Amino acid sequence: MLELTAHYPHGEPRQIRQIARQHQIPERYLEQLLATLKRSGIVRSQRGAKGGYLLAKEPWKITLFDVVVCLEGSNSSPNRNRHHKSLESLIVDEVWEEAHQMANSILQKYTLKDLGEKLETQRQTNLMYYI
Repeated sequence: MLELTAHYPHGEPRQIRQIARQHQIPERYLEQLLATLKRSGIVRSQRGAKGGYLLAKEPWKITLFDVVVCLEGSNSSPNRNRHHKSLESLIVDEVWEEAHQMANSILQKYTLKDLGEKLETQRQTNLMYYI
């Protein structure tokens, strides 16, 4: 997603093989991820010799929560409607529920643009460190 975010301003589609090679991701796996993201309207594909995948929306309109829910499934609580055999299991599930809600809150807070900016800042910091 960061690769597509970086190329968004230029309108340059990225091909699966380019992304896979650069980030050492198996092409078949990346194909499956991008197909899922496409069905959810997060990315779109462009046909042709210079085709590939692009973000379907502006990077500041796509949250990490959107991406995670798309790839991992529903955002519903993992312990909801679970029958509790003991008070201990109820307490543990309540803590997990709180952790789940906090994680979702953080994922909703950040967009792909935010991550792209963090990445660029880190690259600049690393570049300055080695000069």
